Amino acid sequence: MRPPMKPLDEALAELLDQAQPLTGAETVSTWDADGRVLQVAAVSPLQVPPQDNSAMDGYALRTADVPQAGAELPVTQRIAAGSAGQPLAPGSAARIFTGAPVPQGADAIVMQEDCEAQDGPGGVRVRVNAQPRPGQWIRRAGEDIALGAQVLAAGTRLTPAELGLAASIGLAQLQVARRPRVALFSTGDELVMPGDVPPEQMRPGAIYNSNRFFLRALLLRLGCEVTDFGIVPDQRAATTAALRQAADAHDLILTSGGVSVGEEDHVKPAVESLGRLDLWQIAMKPGKPFAYGRIGAAHFMGLPGNPVSSYLTFLLLVRPFVLRLQGVADVAPKATLLRADFAVPRADKRREFLRVRHNAAGGLDLFANQSSGVLTSAVWGDGVVDNPAGQTIATGDSVRFLSFSDLLA
Repeated sequence: MRPPMKPLDEALAELLDQAQPLTGAETVSTWDADGRVLQVAAVSPLQVPPQDNSAMDGYALRTADVPQAGAELPVTQRIAAGSAGQPLAPGSAARIFTGAPVPQGADAIVMQEDCEAQDGPGGVRVRVNAQPRPGQWIRRAGEDIALGAQVLAAGTRLTPAELGLAASIGLAQLQVARRPRVALFSTGDELVMPGDVPPEQMRPGAIYNSNRFFLRALLLRLGCEVTDFGIVPDQRAATTAALRQAADAHDLILTSGGVSVGEEDHVKPAVESLGRLDLWQIAMKPGKPFAYGRIGAAHFMGLPGNPVSSYLTFLLLVRPFVLRLQGVADVAPKATLLRADFAVPRADKRREFLRVRHNAAGGLDLFANQSSGVLTSAVWGDGVVDNPAGQTIATGDSVRFLSFSDLLA
């Protein structure tokens, strides 16, 4: 008797339990660390800002010297960013620019729009047209980052903002997790590579291999080193040989096609002959024929052959697994509640992922054809509705929306 299909959340939890972070690390230039995963926490060797500085172009002064708007003060110095002024004499002001250190004795900055500077016989004087408050327009030393503070935790996936933060504390290099080594291949005698055969010469039953293109691109986005094994024919011996070769030097083997129950589906029995299969068939639509196992030290993941099924199982199962291999802790997709401007009157026994996109009214529209072979739905849509098993959707209902922009980041 075939075991029941595994609920998606249970399947993902089991996968993540197997995804122990890879050993080894690399030290890379902060210039080149975008998308990598930090392995060692970044701790600040300084405070940011290093000293009190001006948040505005204007005048530094003592608030006690401006008891009311309209007071005039002599301007005794000019302080630009990158330079240091002298202590501010009582009853005087300093011309100051954004980012420049606040001189000792000043306790406020008045922006230049609230001041009038005039040249006179004794030099420049400034009329202050707004009574200042102590501390205004002063960025305090350490208000952004304190000395010794952890600014980036281990397991952080680095984005441009994190790279800027690392640079702001002087880190020219970062220690990051090594890239997962992934072997990728497709199975199917029907598959043809674009460019090998022109459309008008395609044999009956042949299709171009779309999965190979988006799976490779998705893996590269996640920082993987990808070995492309191409298209493996629908033969047991060829499938077994490809899997054996891929297992030798890779952390993960990723295949598409051949994991269902047809007579030409050889991936599942080939994996079982070389290693073990721990997970097969997920209660999700599309994407039921997903498989996970091990061949030696290598993880194996088999995706369905239908392109939308392959695409969504990658985003929902492979992506979090690959991120966890690199040490990322928070890998769960973030859902938001949005209004459905469509209806699904018939419930499915499986958890459904419906391709949708935002409309101008703030709701979601449904792509008309939800077939797992219609890849245009993933291009037309900007995300999916995560609809629980056994649940219908009425127009106006709140539904869980998963954004492609988040899942592809």
